[in-house]
Amino acid sequence: MKTDIRNKEDIKVLVDAFYHKIQTDETIGYLFTKIAVVNWEKHLPIMYDFWDNILFHTGNFDGNPMMKHRLLNDKSTLSETHFLHWTQLWRKTVDDLFEGEKADEVKIRAKNIAKAMMNKVII
Repeated sequence: MKTDIRNKEDIKVLVDAFYHKIQTDETIGYLFTKIAVVNWEKHLPIMYDFWDNILFHTGNFDGNPMMKHRLLNDKSTLSETHFLHWTQLWRKTVDDLFEGEKADEVKIRAKNIAKAMMNKVII
């Protein structure tokens, strides 16, 4: 039986599972592995803090995701397809692992974040 997202440890499980899928994803994986060349040891803890702050208002995230995505777009043009696929993959990962109020919230928040980024990054 699935549980809801309850704490940062659950967020780590979610983020790790999501980025594991991302690394081999045919649609957007190359953005992470070949264009941004993500340092996963550095990136994952940032994502843990980002989503922990989004769901639990911890205030432990200090970053500028919009700027990071603009820089990525400068290297390789991002499209609506990229953002929609990211959102679908995130939603599926959440649904595979969790259910409940926070699980629903993190899907909605991700969709809204992706939409905002898409509107501000794709020019």
